[in-house]
Amino acid sequence: MPAKSRFTRLDAFTKTVEDARIRTTSGGIVTIASLLIVLYLVWGEWSDYKRIVVHPELIVDKGRGEKMEIHLNISFPRIPCELLTLDVMDVSGEQQTGVMHGVHKFRLAPVSEGGHVIESKALDLHSEEDKATHLDPKYCGGCYGAPAPPNAQRSGCCNTCEEVREAYASVSWAFGRGENVEQCEREGYSERLDAQRKEGCRIEGGLRVNKVVGNFHVAPGRSFSNGNMHVHDLNNYFENPAEHGHTFTHTIHHLRFGPQLPEEATKNIKGKNLPWTDHHLNPLDQTTQATDDPAYNYMYFVKVVSTSYLPLGWEKRQSHGSFQSAKDIPHEILPIGSHGYGFDGSVETHQYSVTSHKRSLSGGSDAQEGHKERLHARGGIPGVFFSYDISPMKVINREERTKTFTGFLTGVCAVIGGTLTVAAAIDRGVYEGALRVKKIHQQ
Repeated sequence: MPAKSRFTRLDAFTKTVEDARIRTTSGGIVTIASLLIVLYLVWGEWSDYKRIVVHPELIVDKGRGEKMEIHLNISFPRIPCELLTLDVMDVSGEQQTGVMHGVHKFRLAPVSEGGHVIESKALDLHSEEDKATHLDPKYCGGCYGAPAPPNAQRSGCCNTCEEVREAYASVSWAFGRGENVEQCEREGYSERLDAQRKEGCRIEGGLRVNKVVGNFHVAPGRSFSNGNMHVHDLNNYFENPAEHGHTFTHTIHHLRFGPQLPEEATKNIKGKNLPWTDHHLNPLDQTTQATDDPAYNYMYFVKVVSTSYLPLGWEKRQSHGSFQSAKDIPHEILPIGSHGYGFDGSVETHQYSVTSHKRSLSGGSDAQEGHKERLHARGGIPGVFFSYDISPMKVINREERTKTFTGFLTGVCAVIGGTLTVAAAIDRGVYEGALRVKKIHQQ
Protein backbone atom coordinates (compact mmCIF):
# COMPACT_ATOMS: atom_id res chain seq x y z
CA MET A 1 0.00 0.00 0.00
CA PRO A 2 1.42 3.39 -0.95
CA ALA A 3 2.68 5.55 1.91
CA LYS A 4 0.18 8.28 1.04
CA SER A 5 -2.88 6.10 1.65
CA ARG A 6 -1.75 5.28 5.19
CA PHE A 7 -2.47 8.90 6.21
CA THR A 8 -5.69 9.07 4.20
CA ARG A 9 -7.53 7.03 6.80
CA LEU A 10 -6.37 9.48 9.51
CA ASP A 11 -7.81 12.56 7.75
CA ALA A 12 -10.25 14.24 10.17
CA PHE A 13 -11.10 16.95 7.63
CA THR A 14 -13.09 15.15 4.93
CA LYS A 15 -13.81 17.14 1.80
CA THR A 16 -16.67 17.34 -0.60
CA VAL A 17 -16.32 17.71 -4.32
CA GLU A 18 -16.89 21.17 -5.77
CA ASP A 19 -20.03 20.02 -7.65
CA ALA A 20 -21.63 18.95 -4.36
CA ARG A 21 -21.26 22.39 -2.74
CA ILE A 22 -24.10 24.89 -2.70
CA ARG A 23 -23.44 28.62 -2.36
CA THR A 24 -26.26 30.85 -1.05
CA THR A 25 -26.79 34.56 -0.52
CA SER A 26 -27.34 34.06 3.19
CA GLY A 27 -24.06 32.15 3.38
CA GLY A 28 -22.21 35.08 1.80
CA ILE A 29 -23.75 37.52 4.28
CA VAL A 30 -22.85 35.28 7.23
CA THR A 31 -19.29 34.92 5.87
CA ILE A 32 -18.77 38.69 5.59
CA ALA A 33 -20.24 39.27 9.05
CA SER A 34 -18.06 36.54 10.58
CA LEU A 35 -14.90 38.02 8.97
CA LEU A 36 -15.71 41.45 10.38
CA ILE A 37 -16.31 39.94 13.80
CA VAL A 38 -13.02 38.01 13.59
CA LEU A 39 -11.09 41.18 12.69
CA TYR A 40 -12.71 43.10 15.56
CA LEU A 41 -12.02 40.39 18.10
CA VAL A 42 -8.42 39.86 16.88
CA TRP A 43 -7.82 43.60 17.23
CA GLY A 44 -9.18 43.38 20.76
CA GLU A 45 -6.78 40.52 21.53
CA TRP A 46 -3.86 42.56 20.15
CA SER A 47 -4.82 45.62 22.21
CA ASP A 48 -5.11 43.46 25.30
CA TYR A 49 -1.69 41.96 24.60
CA LYS A 50 -0.08 45.41 24.21
CA ARG A 51 -1.79 46.83 27.30
CA ILE A 52 0.46 47.36 30.33
CA VAL A 53 -0.93 47.12 33.83
CA VAL A 54 0.67 47.83 37.20
CA HIS A 55 0.47 45.12 39.84
CA PRO A 56 1.15 46.38 43.38
CA GLU A 57 2.93 44.08 45.83
CA LEU A 58 3.57 44.52 49.55
CA ILE A 59 6.80 43.22 51.09
CA VAL A 60 8.99 43.84 54.12
CA ASP A 61 11.54 46.61 53.48
CA LYS A 62 14.96 45.02 54.07
CA GLY A 63 17.06 48.02 53.00
CA ARG A 64 19.86 49.15 55.32
CA GLY A 65 21.92 52.32 55.47
CA GLU A 66 19.91 54.01 52.73
CA LYS A 67 19.41 57.70 52.03
CA MET A 68 16.20 59.54 51.25
CA GLU A 69 15.54 62.84 49.54
CA ILE A 70 12.96 65.37 50.70
CA HIS A 71 11.78 67.95 48.18
CA LEU A 72 9.89 70.95 49.48
CA ASN A 73 8.45 74.25 48.32
CA ILE A 74 6.97 76.32 51.17
CA SER A 75 6.06 80.01 51.32
CA PHE A 76 6.04 82.16 54.47
CA PRO A 77 4.43 85.50 53.53
CA ARG A 78 4.95 87.18 56.94
CA ILE A 79 8.54 86.43 57.88
CA PRO A 80 11.74 87.45 56.00
CA CYS A 81 14.32 84.97 54.77
CA GLU A 82 17.02 86.29 57.09
CA LEU A 83 15.08 85.03 60.11
CA LEU A 84 14.28 81.57 58.75
CA THR A 85 16.47 78.55 59.47
CA LEU A 86 15.97 75.03 58.14
CA ASP A 87 17.30 72.24 60.35
CA VAL A 88 17.30 68.44 59.97
CA MET A 89 17.94 65.84 62.64
CA ASP A 90 17.29 62.13 63.09
CA VAL A 91 17.52 59.37 65.68
CA SER A 92 20.97 58.34 64.42
CA GLY A 93 22.36 61.52 66.00
CA GLU A 94 23.06 63.27 62.72
CA GLN A 95 22.16 66.95 62.65
CA GLN A 96 22.25 69.30 59.69
CA THR A 97 21.72 72.78 61.10
CA GLY A 98 21.16 75.78 58.88
CA VAL A 99 20.72 73.55 55.81
CA MET A 100 21.35 75.34 52.54
CA HIS A 101 22.82 72.70 50.22
CA GLY A 102 20.20 72.08 47.54
CA VAL A 103 17.86 74.62 49.19
CA HIS A 104 17.18 78.14 47.95
CA LYS A 105 15.55 81.06 49.71
CA PHE A 106 13.52 83.53 47.65
CA ARG A 107 12.65 86.88 49.15
CA LEU A 108 9.01 87.75 48.61
CA ALA A 109 7.49 91.21 48.47
CA PRO A 110 4.92 92.07 51.18
CA VAL A 111 1.46 90.59 50.75
CA SER A 112 0.05 94.08 50.23
CA GLU A 113 2.31 94.42 47.18
CA GLY A 114 1.37 91.08 45.63
CA GLY A 115 3.94 88.78 47.25
CA HIS A 116 5.99 88.45 44.06
CA VAL A 117 9.59 87.22 44.06
CA ILE A 118 12.22 89.92 44.46
CA GLU A 119 15.08 89.97 41.95
CA SER A 120 17.71 87.30 42.43
CA LYS A 121 20.47 89.82 42.93
CA ALA A 122 18.71 90.86 46.15
CA LEU A 123 18.28 87.34 47.50
CA ASP A 124 21.34 87.40 49.78
CA LEU A 125 21.32 89.77 52.74
CA HIS A 126 25.14 89.61 52.87
CA SER A 127 26.27 90.40 49.34
CA GLU A 128 29.81 90.09 48.06
CA GLU A 129 30.35 93.81 48.64
CA ASP A 130 30.03 93.20 52.38
CA LYS A 131 32.81 90.62 52.64
CA ALA A 132 35.33 93.10 53.99
CA THR A 133 37.41 93.04 50.81
CA HIS A 134 37.91 96.81 51.11
CA LEU A 135 39.60 96.59 54.50
CA ASP A 136 43.27 96.47 55.28
CA PRO A 137 44.63 93.04 54.23
CA LYS A 138 46.11 92.73 57.72
CA TYR A 139 42.78 93.48 59.40
CA CYS A 140 41.65 90.85 61.91
CA GLY A 141 38.25 91.44 63.45
CA GLY A 142 37.46 90.18 66.91
CA CYS A 143 34.95 87.46 67.67
CA TYR A 144 33.96 89.00 71.03
CA GLY A 145 35.00 86.07 73.18
CA ALA A 146 33.78 83.33 70.86
CA PRO A 147 36.09 81.07 68.83
CA ALA A 148 36.48 82.02 65.19
CA PRO A 149 34.54 79.81 62.75
CA PRO A 150 36.63 77.27 60.84
CA ASN A 151 35.47 78.66 57.47
CA ALA A 152 36.47 82.25 58.25
CA GLN A 153 38.10 84.32 55.51
CA ARG A 154 41.12 84.73 57.75
CA SER A 155 42.02 82.07 60.26
CA GLY A 156 41.30 83.08 63.84
CA CYS A 157 39.42 86.23 62.82
CA CYS A 158 35.84 87.38 62.37
CA ASN A 159 35.99 89.95 59.57
CA THR A 160 32.28 89.99 58.68
CA CYS A 161 29.00 90.12 60.56
CA GLU A 162 28.13 86.63 59.31
CA GLU A 163 31.35 85.23 60.79
CA VAL A 164 30.57 86.82 64.16
CA ARG A 165 27.09 85.25 64.08
CA GLU A 166 28.60 81.83 63.32
CA ALA A 167 31.07 82.27 66.16
CA TYR A 168 28.26 83.10 68.59
CA ALA A 169 26.22 80.10 67.42
CA SER A 170 29.17 77.75 67.95
CA VAL A 171 29.14 78.54 71.69
CA SER A 172 25.32 78.77 71.95
CA TRP A 173 25.20 82.54 72.47
CA ALA A 174 22.27 84.66 71.37
CA PHE A 175 23.29 87.27 68.80
CA GLY A 176 20.38 89.70 68.52
CA ARG A 177 20.62 92.64 66.13
CA GLY A 178 24.38 93.01 66.30
CA GLU A 179 24.47 96.15 68.41
CA ASN A 180 27.99 97.20 69.38
CA VAL A 181 29.45 94.68 66.96
CA GLU A 182 31.86 96.56 64.71
CA GLN A 183 31.45 94.28 61.71
CA CYS A 184 27.63 94.40 61.76
CA GLU A 185 27.49 98.15 62.29
CA ARG A 186 29.88 98.63 59.36
CA GLU A 187 27.66 96.48 57.11
CA GLY A 188 24.43 98.05 58.36
CA TYR A 189 23.06 94.68 59.40
CA SER A 190 20.29 95.89 61.72
CA GLU A 191 19.12 98.61 59.30
CA ARG A 192 18.93 96.19 56.38
CA LEU A 193 17.20 93.61 58.57
CA ASP A 194 14.55 96.16 59.54
CA ALA A 195 14.08 97.02 55.87
CA GLN A 196 13.12 93.39 55.21
CA ARG A 197 10.70 93.06 58.13
CA LYS A 198 7.57 93.24 55.98
CA GLU A 199 8.86 90.78 53.39
CA GLY A 200 8.07 87.10 53.05
CA CYS A 201 10.18 84.12 52.08
CA ARG A 202 9.87 80.98 49.99
CA ILE A 203 12.06 77.97 50.73
CA GLU A 204 12.49 75.62 47.81
CA GLY A 205 14.84 72.72 47.14
CA GLY A 206 15.84 69.27 48.28
CA LEU A 207 17.46 67.61 51.28
CA ARG A 208 19.20 64.25 51.49
CA VAL A 209 18.74 62.58 54.85
CA ASN A 210 19.26 59.19 56.46
CA LYS A 211 16.35 56.84 55.91
CA VAL A 212 15.54 56.63 59.62
CA VAL A 213 13.07 58.31 61.95
CA GLY A 214 13.74 62.04 62.09
CA ASN A 215 12.37 65.51 61.60
CA PHE A 216 13.06 68.74 59.79
CA HIS A 217 11.71 72.13 60.71
CA VAL A 218 11.65 75.76 59.68
CA ALA A 219 12.03 78.03 62.70
CA PRO A 220 13.16 81.62 63.34
CA GLY A 221 16.71 82.59 64.25
CA ARG A 222 20.02 80.83 63.99
CA SER A 223 19.97 77.40 65.65
CA PHE A 224 22.51 75.96 68.06
CA SER A 225 22.81 73.23 70.69
CA ASN A 226 22.65 74.05 74.36
CA GLY A 227 23.59 70.92 76.24
CA ASN A 228 21.21 68.24 74.97
CA MET A 229 18.70 70.80 73.73
CA HIS A 230 18.24 72.19 70.23
CA VAL A 231 17.38 75.88 70.53
CA HIS A 232 17.01 78.95 68.32
CA ASP A 233 17.95 82.58 68.82
CA LEU A 234 14.47 84.15 68.89
CA ASN A 235 15.45 87.72 69.80
CA ASN A 236 15.12 89.17 66.30
CA TYR A 237 11.87 87.31 65.73
CA PHE A 238 9.94 88.63 68.73
CA GLU A 239 11.60 92.08 68.87
CA ASN A 240 9.91 93.16 65.69
CA PRO A 241 9.31 96.86 64.93
CA ALA A 242 6.94 95.96 62.06
CA GLU A 243 3.26 96.86 62.51
CA HIS A 244 1.65 93.40 62.38
CA GLY A 245 4.63 91.34 63.51
CA HIS A 246 5.96 88.06 62.19
CA THR A 247 3.84 84.90 62.10
CA PHE A 248 4.24 81.44 60.68
CA THR A 249 1.35 81.65 58.26
CA HIS A 250 2.50 79.36 55.45
CA THR A 251 1.53 77.58 52.26
CA ILE A 252 3.01 74.18 51.38
CA HIS A 253 3.04 74.28 47.59
CA HIS A 254 4.72 70.92 47.30
CA LEU A 255 6.24 68.30 49.60
CA ARG A 256 7.36 64.85 48.53
CA PHE A 257 9.76 62.20 49.70
CA GLY A 258 11.92 60.81 46.89
CA PRO A 259 11.84 61.46 43.15
CA GLN A 260 8.74 62.19 41.15
CA LEU A 261 7.44 59.40 38.93
CA PRO A 262 7.58 59.94 35.14
CA GLU A 263 4.29 60.98 33.57
CA GLU A 264 4.04 57.72 31.60
CA ALA A 265 4.36 55.69 34.77
CA THR A 266 1.71 57.80 36.47
CA LYS A 267 -0.73 57.19 33.61
CA ASN A 268 -0.25 53.44 33.96
CA ILE A 269 -0.89 53.62 37.69
CA LYS A 270 -3.97 55.80 37.23
CA GLY A 271 -5.31 53.21 34.83
CA LYS A 272 -5.59 50.81 37.74
CA ASN A 273 -8.01 53.22 39.45
CA LEU A 274 -6.11 52.83 42.72
CA PRO A 275 -5.58 56.34 44.17
CA TRP A 276 -3.43 55.01 47.00
CA THR A 277 -0.72 54.09 44.48
CA ASP A 278 -0.74 57.50 42.76
CA HIS A 279 2.51 59.24 43.71
CA HIS A 280 1.26 62.59 42.44
CA LEU A 281 -1.29 62.75 45.25
CA ASN A 282 1.03 64.15 47.91
CA PRO A 283 -1.34 64.86 50.82
CA LEU A 284 0.27 68.15 51.86
CA ASP A 285 0.40 69.77 48.44
CA GLN A 286 -1.36 73.17 48.35
CA THR A 287 -1.94 73.18 52.12
CA THR A 288 -2.38 76.62 53.72
CA GLN A 289 -2.32 77.49 57.43
CA ALA A 290 -2.89 81.02 58.74
CA THR A 291 -2.46 82.65 62.15
CA ASP A 292 -1.99 86.12 63.66
CA ASP A 293 -0.20 84.76 66.73
CA PRO A 294 3.61 85.04 66.45
CA ALA A 295 4.07 82.36 69.13
CA TYR A 296 2.44 79.56 67.18
CA ASN A 297 3.62 76.07 66.33
CA TYR A 298 2.56 73.77 63.48
CA MET A 299 3.44 70.09 63.52
CA TYR A 300 2.98 67.53 60.76
CA PHE A 301 3.41 63.84 61.58
CA VAL A 302 4.33 61.97 58.41
CA LYS A 303 4.34 58.20 57.84
CA VAL A 304 6.66 57.37 54.93
CA VAL A 305 6.25 54.15 52.92
CA SER A 306 9.04 53.07 50.56
CA THR A 307 7.77 52.49 47.03
CA SER A 308 9.48 50.99 43.98
CA TYR A 309 8.30 51.36 40.41
CA LEU A 310 9.62 48.67 38.06
CA PRO A 311 8.92 49.34 34.36
CA LEU A 312 8.34 46.65 31.79
CA GLY A 313 11.56 44.80 30.94
CA TRP A 314 13.63 46.40 33.71
CA GLU A 315 15.30 43.09 34.64
CA LYS A 316 16.71 42.64 31.12
CA ARG A 317 18.59 45.92 30.95
CA GLN A 318 22.32 45.87 31.48
CA SER A 319 24.28 47.50 34.26
CA HIS A 320 25.94 50.88 33.87
CA GLY A 321 29.75 50.80 33.75
CA SER A 322 31.35 49.51 36.94
CA PHE A 323 28.09 49.81 38.89
CA GLN A 324 25.54 47.02 38.77
CA SER A 325 22.73 49.37 39.82
CA ALA A 326 22.13 52.96 40.85
CA LYS A 327 22.14 51.86 44.49
CA ASP A 328 25.84 51.01 44.17
CA ILE A 329 26.78 54.62 43.38
CA PRO A 330 27.91 56.53 46.50
CA HIS A 331 25.26 59.10 47.35
CA GLU A 332 27.95 61.75 47.86
CA ILE A 333 28.59 61.99 44.11
CA LEU A 334 24.91 62.15 43.13
CA PRO A 335 23.46 65.67 42.88
CA ILE A 336 20.26 66.53 44.71
CA GLY A 337 17.30 65.37 42.63
CA SER A 338 19.00 62.39 40.95
CA HIS A 339 18.82 59.97 43.86
CA GLY A 340 16.36 57.09 43.35
CA TYR A 341 16.53 56.75 39.56
CA GLY A 342 17.96 53.41 38.33
CA PHE A 343 19.84 52.65 35.12
CA ASP A 344 17.16 50.09 34.28
CA GLY A 345 14.39 52.68 34.37
CA SER A 346 13.24 51.75 37.87
CA VAL A 347 12.37 54.45 40.40
CA GLU A 348 12.84 54.20 44.17
CA THR A 349 10.57 56.74 45.82
CA HIS A 350 8.16 57.08 48.74
CA GLN A 351 4.50 57.62 49.48
CA TYR A 352 3.31 59.16 52.72
CA SER A 353 0.31 59.83 54.88
CA VAL A 354 0.11 62.72 57.34
CA THR A 355 -1.71 64.01 60.40
CA SER A 356 -1.30 67.57 61.65
CA HIS A 357 -1.45 69.44 64.93
CA LYS A 358 -1.18 73.13 65.80
CA ARG A 359 -1.02 75.00 69.08
CA SER A 360 -0.26 78.36 70.62
CA LEU A 361 2.93 78.48 72.67
CA SER A 362 1.09 80.47 75.33
CA GLY A 363 -0.97 77.38 76.15
CA GLY A 364 -4.72 77.24 76.71
CA SER A 365 -7.47 75.30 74.96
CA ASP A 366 -9.11 75.16 71.54
CA ALA A 367 -12.39 76.59 72.83
CA GLN A 368 -12.61 78.97 69.86
CA GLU A 369 -12.59 75.99 67.51
CA GLY A 370 -15.21 74.15 69.53
CA HIS A 371 -12.83 71.83 71.40
CA LYS A 372 -12.75 72.90 75.03
CA GLU A 373 -11.39 69.52 76.06
CA ARG A 374 -8.22 70.03 74.01
CA LEU A 375 -5.59 71.67 76.25
CA HIS A 376 -2.09 72.78 75.21
CA ALA A 377 1.08 73.12 77.25
CA ARG A 378 3.05 76.35 77.40
CA GLY A 379 6.45 76.90 75.82
CA GLY A 380 8.25 75.68 72.74
CA ILE A 381 9.67 77.12 69.54
CA PRO A 382 7.45 78.82 66.95
CA GLY A 383 7.75 77.34 63.50
CA VAL A 384 6.67 74.56 61.18
CA PHE A 385 7.85 71.08 62.15
CA PHE A 386 7.73 67.88 60.09
CA SER A 387 8.29 64.65 62.01
CA TYR A 388 8.64 61.61 59.73
CA ASP A 389 8.58 57.91 60.55
CA ILE A 390 9.64 55.11 58.20
CA SER A 391 7.25 52.21 57.63
CA PRO A 392 8.75 48.67 57.76
CA MET A 393 6.71 47.73 54.69
CA LYS A 394 7.48 48.48 51.06
CA VAL A 395 5.19 48.75 48.04
CA ILE A 396 6.42 47.47 44.67
CA ASN A 397 4.51 48.65 41.60
CA ARG A 398 5.52 46.28 38.81
CA GLU A 399 4.60 46.83 35.16
CA GLU A 400 3.39 43.68 33.40
CA ARG A 401 1.56 42.75 30.24
CA THR A 402 -1.90 41.31 30.69
CA LYS A 403 -0.95 38.19 28.68
CA THR A 404 2.06 36.57 27.01
CA PHE A 405 2.57 36.29 23.26
CA THR A 406 1.61 32.62 23.48
CA GLY A 407 -1.59 33.65 25.21
CA PHE A 408 -2.21 36.15 22.41
CA LEU A 409 -1.85 33.43 19.73
CA THR A 410 -4.11 31.12 21.70
CA GLY A 411 -6.72 33.86 21.92
CA VAL A 412 -6.52 34.53 18.17
CA CYS A 413 -7.02 30.83 17.39
CA ALA A 414 -9.96 30.67 19.78
CA VAL A 415 -11.52 33.75 18.21
CA ILE A 416 -11.18 32.43 14.64
CA GLY A 417 -12.30 28.89 15.45
CA GLY A 418 -15.17 29.93 17.68
CA THR A 419 -16.46 32.58 15.29
CA LEU A 420 -16.35 30.32 12.24
CA THR A 421 -18.04 27.46 14.15
CA VAL A 422 -20.88 29.68 15.28
CA ALA A 423 -21.13 31.20 11.79
CA ALA A 424 -21.35 27.71 10.25
CA ALA A 425 -24.12 26.76 12.67
CA ILE A 426 -26.03 29.95 11.87
CA ASP A 427 -25.58 29.46 8.12
CA ARG A 428 -26.74 25.83 8.42
CA GLY A 429 -29.83 26.88 10.38
CA VAL A 430 -30.73 29.60 7.88
CA TYR A 431 -30.23 27.21 4.96
CA GLU A 432 -32.34 24.42 6.50
CA GLY A 433 -35.04 26.89 7.45
CA ALA A 434 -35.16 28.27 3.91
CA LEU A 435 -35.54 24.73 2.49
CA ARG A 436 -38.43 23.91 4.80
CA VAL A 437 -40.22 27.15 3.98
CA LYS A 438 -39.75 26.41 0.28
CA LYS A 439 -41.24 22.90 0.66
CA ILE A 440 -44.25 24.27 2.53
CA HIS A 441 -44.98 26.76 -0.24
CA GLN A 442 -44.65 24.06 -2.91
CA GLN A 443 -47.22 21.89 -1.15
